[in-house]
Amino acid sequence: MEFDQVVRQRRSIRGYQNKPVPKALIREVLELAIRAPTSLNTQPWNFHVVTGAVLDRIRAGNVERNLAGVPHSREFRMGPDYAGPHRERQIGIAKQLFAAMGIAREDKAARQDWVLRGFRQFGAPVSIVVTYDRAIHGSDIAPFDCGGVVNAIVNAAWSRGLGCVINSQGIMQSPVVRAEAGIPDDQVIQTCIAMGWPDESFPANAVVSQRKSVDEAARFVGFDD
Repeated sequence: MEFDQVVRQRRSIRGYQNKPVPKALIREVLELAIRAPTSLNTQPWNFHVVTGAVLDRIRAGNVERNLAGVPHSREFRMGPDYAGPHRERQIGIAKQLFAAMGIAREDKAARQDWVLRGFRQFGAPVSIVVTYDRAIHGSDIAPFDCGGVVNAIVNAAWSRGLGCVINSQGIMQSPVVRAEAGIPDDQVIQTCIAMGWPDESFPANAVVSQRKSVDEAARFVGFDD
């Protein structure tokens, strides 16, 4: 695909085919993505690519601990709850997804099951757990750089027919993820990316999120026109 096609056509994929993703293809995606820019070329990121029984145990642990009421243990700062326009956009995409899936507002069971899909990594055959080096923990630069490489991963994957969704629910119970994926203590878990072949029959996969316009997001200063 041309770059513009990738950026404009990419969607977050929340339903996947029951089909493995070749390790060589994932390596190809990562080799391209790690060309993402970083501050002073620090490249703080690490990738733990999990599938099969390991991923199944992470899914189960996430769900069991969350249903048991265990507080989340994300290792990055969450900040305050969204409010104002940020909350409105959050609600907006939820409404789009629930409408696509035919989930009524009063159907609490279906809504909870949808939330649990996130903890189960949306049934994707692959999860890439993104970490950064603890030696630079406390600075906002490392998470910022990880955001850049995550964007590169999802776009590189899309250009090769793979779908992804960036999914912090998948690492909500970080002790489970750390233990099962064998993540060393000198790394901080930032997020994870669910990856696989999109199931085109899954209704939520057709949802295209609404975006701010350039006029809303940008100011042009010092130009003549």
